Amino acid sequence: MADLANNIRLAVDSGKVALGMNKVMDSMKENKAKLIVIASKNRNDILQDIRHASKISNTKTVIFEGDSMELGAVCGKPYSVSALSVIEEGHSKILEES
Repeated sequence: MADLANNIRLAVDSGKVALGMNKVMDSMKENKAKLIVIASKNRNDILQDIRHASKISNTKTVIFEGDSMELGAVCGKPYSVSALSVIEEGHSKILEES
């Protein structure tokens, strides 16, 4: 999980990501998302909606082993982040390692 967390942070800092359910869904609809990261301890409806949309858009999904507050902290945000989509990986290797 440490590698995933480091790569998430690098993607947030040096690349382009969309944070939160609505922005993640929009990025998939627009075929911009290259990878979706979902907090494992999330509401079932959020998990199901994102997984369904990722199958339709053929976007790979990775589960972050933690809750949305922990995912927010990894992103460097003072709020919870239920999901994020990687649009540009920046200096991270998140697309290679997921």
